[in-house]
Amino acid sequence: MTDAHGNDGQARQPSEPRAEPAYGEETSPFRRAPRKPVVQRLLPVSGELPGYGSGTLRRDVLAGVTVAALALPAGMAYAELAGLSPAAGLYALLLPTVAYTLLGSSRQLIVGPEGSIAALVATAIFPLAGDDPARYASLASLLALLVAGIYLLARIVKLGWVADYFSRAVLVGYIHGIAVVLIIGQLEKLFGLDIEATGSIPQLLEVGREMSGLDSTTLVVGIACLAPLLLLRWLAPKFPGQLIVVVLAIAASAFLDLEAKGVAVAGEIPPGLPAFDLPSFHAHDVWALMPAAVGIFFVGFSDAILTARSFAGKHGQNVRADQELFALGAANVAAGLTQSFAVGASSSRTAVNDQMGGRTQIAGLVGAGSIALVLLFLTEPMQYLPKATLGAVIVAAAVGLIKPDAWRELARTDRFEVMIAATTTIGVVAVGVIGALGIAVALSIVDVVRRGATPHDAVLGWVERLGRYADVRLHPSARIVPGVLVYRLDDGLFFANASYVRGRIREAVEGAPTPVRWLVFDAEALTRVDATGVAALNQTIDGLRAEDITFVVARLKGPMRASFDSASLTKRIGEENIYPTVREAVDAFKRTP
Repeated sequence: MTDAHGNDGQARQPSEPRAEPAYGEETSPFRRAPRKPVVQRLLPVSGELPGYGSGTLRRDVLAGVTVAALALPAGMAYAELAGLSPAAGLYALLLPTVAYTLLGSSRQLIVGPEGSIAALVATAIFPLAGDDPARYASLASLLALLVAGIYLLARIVKLGWVADYFSRAVLVGYIHGIAVVLIIGQLEKLFGLDIEATGSIPQLLEVGREMSGLDSTTLVVGIACLAPLLLLRWLAPKFPGQLIVVVLAIAASAFLDLEAKGVAVAGEIPPGLPAFDLPSFHAHDVWALMPAAVGIFFVGFSDAILTARSFAGKHGQNVRADQELFALGAANVAAGLTQSFAVGASSSRTAVNDQMGGRTQIAGLVGAGSIALVLLFLTEPMQYLPKATLGAVIVAAAVGLIKPDAWRELARTDRFEVMIAATTTIGVVAVGVIGALGIAVALSIVDVVRRGATPHDAVLGWVERLGRYADVRLHPSARIVPGVLVYRLDDGLFFANASYVRGRIREAVEGAPTPVRWLVFDAEALTRVDATGVAALNQTIDGLRAEDITFVVARLKGPMRASFDSASLTKRIGEENIYPTVREAVDAFKRTP
């Protein structure tokens, strides 16, 4: 096998000890994990109950209460961001959380209102509902149900693999673009302005034009809330700073009667739990909301699966993508039926849940129960909460999304990925999330083609101290047999790189230190050949034969041998010119007259 240094991998080995056959003719060397009972597959949380102890319960309760303390102000703030009443954000923390808790395969993931999805909800609904709050709320619920339908359809056709096709660069750019969008969107709350524009750039321009009319009292409230949130995020990230700031803001607002001084407040929040309600809708509403529903699905599922897998990896756990589709679909069904809006995964609250010791989804149930108690008994004081405080909560959360290290990591890997990320960020701000993701995914596809079009290859020589053939660029002391050129392609041979590979073989022949009589094509790393690749090999063989150069193949693996046979390449090359190792091919050349 080829190692990280470009080596051929044909080291001299001692003779193999005698061994008995380990596999029968019908036995696969790969074994899947045994299937869990159907109840555990449908309700993964049930698998945690048999060995659940008091120590785990204490950790889960602490984590659940802490997460609820963070989710309370964030949920209200994201509801405001989505254009809904703060109560909708609290409702999104109830049954949607319970649904995911029962059905999700991740033990740590926290589901609920999320900034990027809230921004998408507002973008999709505002043009349809205008200033009609009842229609706005109905469309938000309908959108959640449409998102749920897409999740469940994706589960039926097993589309869990789609999350693997959002590159790291796209996600980094998307997250940072959303951070900018969230910050711009809260400027009107922090400055006490009335902004009518909907896009981020128009909003920013209008804020600049209206700055002379800012409300100084609102600005003071916003800064007084934002400053400690940013400071606590830096000094004590585990401390429930959002909850403390919200409680103090409610107390100050009630005591100082900030509403009478021109500061906008949340207003009355109806006490009690939400009732089940199927939103009314028309066919044209469904078609108008469908693009946003698809966008929310892709954004929400990619974010959820990446967050879930990252935390599962820390604890040696497994997250099943198809089960996550089902669980997230159920969570959005619950949101759509309980007067809320589309929900997704919260990476920040998931991180807090993990830090506080939450190890099962019981923590999610505790968090939902805590929010239910607030809705039953503590809604009255929330009417005094300044909207500037909610804006500060969102801005602080958005600042937390900005990760300079993520950009440095991309730059160290490939600068083209930095361009993809930057394009995504700019696109999210300038043209919106859906359009930006389309551009970014297109760029990612271009990047894949770019990489495939110029694959890594090598000319090999014998390195005595390694006892193997290796890349002569990495091992200048490598020896060659005069008259033999060993060329290795470390990729498939297909339409995007066929011309490039033909040119590289020609360049290798021209660059050989002695006239070439045999070209040994090392096919150990060859993974696929399409029709264009077959044509390129045929043209290469014809060109070499015209110069009296014999084309031979070494280390052709079984699947590729079958492809060569079906494409008649084996017959064209000749059975006698296919060797199991590069070494045997070179030795065969030495025996030729």
